[in-house]
Amino acid sequence: MADTLAEMSVFSRVVATGSLSAAARELGLSPAVVSRRLAALEARLGVRLINRTTRSLHLTDEGATYYDTCARLLSEIEEADAAVAAGRVEPRGPLKVALPASFGHQHVAPLVPGFALRYPNVQLALSLSDRNVNVIEEGFDLAIRIADLADSSLAARKLAPNRRVVCASPDYLHRHGTPNTPQDLLSHNCLTTNDFSMSWDYKGPEGEPGTVRVSGRYACDNWEVLREWAIAGLGVALKSTWDVRQQLEDGSLIPLCPGYAFDSDVAIYAVYPHRRLLPAKTRAFIEFLADSFGPEPYWDKPTRGAKPKPRIKGRAAV
Repeated sequence: MADTLAEMSVFSRVVATGSLSAAARELGLSPAVVSRRLAALEARLGVRLINRTTRSLHLTDEGATYYDTCARLLSEIEEADAAVAAGRVEPRGPLKVALPASFGHQHVAPLVPGFALRYPNVQLALSLSDRNVNVIEEGFDLAIRIADLADSSLAARKLAPNRRVVCASPDYLHRHGTPNTPQDLLSHNCLTTNDFSMSWDYKGPEGEPGTVRVSGRYACDNWEVLREWAIAGLGVALKSTWDVRQQLEDGSLIPLCPGYAFDSDVAIYAVYPHRRLLPAKTRAFIEFLADSFGPEPYWDKPTRGAKPKPRIKGRAAV
C-alpha cells in the first residue's frame, strides 16, 4: 500500500507540474526515480497513463480518469493528516480574511471577540469588500463567499445556507397591493442589483422550478442600499434572510409570495487556495465560523418577543 501511495503521489505531481523534472524538485527526488516510479505504476496497472515526448506530457483517457481519483484520494489523506496535526498545533500568527462587506459587518465581526478569547495568538485582519478578491494573488488566507461554487478551483467549506425572501415595506404594499405569486411581481417595481431588470428563480409549492423576469426603476450593486430602499418603500426586494432578519421580525419588511421558495444553489462558503497542509490558524477560524452558524443559522430561527407583522390593507396586485 505504501508503494502504491508513493506511485500515486509521483503521478499526481507529474500531472500537476507538467514535467518530470518539476515533480522531482517538489518531491525531493531525482528525475530518474520519478520516471521509474511512473513506469512502475503504468506496468502495475497495465495501461499507459501519460504520453511523453521530449518537450511535453499528455494524459491518456485512462490517465485523466486515474488522475481525478488519485487527486481526490491524496487530498483526503492530506486533509485527515492536517486535521490531526491541527489538534496538536496551537493556532498562531497573522490571518488575513476577505469578506462581503454587509455579511462581514453583521455576522462575522461580532464573533471576533469570542474567537480572540479562544485563540489569543492569532492576529486577525478582516477586509470587508463586495468585490470578488483573488485569494491567491492578493495574499488572503481565506475568503468568505456567498455564491454557487460548483465551478470553483478553490477548496471550500460550506458554512451555512443562504436562504432568500421576497419582501417589501408595509407602506409600499399599502400603496401598490400585495403580490402573492412570482407572476404578480411583473406588475411591481422590483429593486435590482445591476441592470433595471433581472431574473429571479424560485420553486413553487410542489417544488416545481420557475423563473420570473422582474424589472424596476431603481438598481444598486450594494446589498445594504437595496435593503434600505425596500424599507423606505421604493419597491420589492429579493434579500438574503441574514440581511433582513431584524426587519422581518419587527415588521418593517413583509415576506411575500407565500408557499414559494426563492432559494438557489448559492450558499455561504469559506474558500482557500488548497487543502494541502492547511495552517492551524486557518482551520481554527473556519471551524469557529461553521460552529457559530451551523446548518440552521441563528438568523433563520425565530427570536422570542418578535413583534407581530402588521396586516396589510390595500388593493390587490394586478
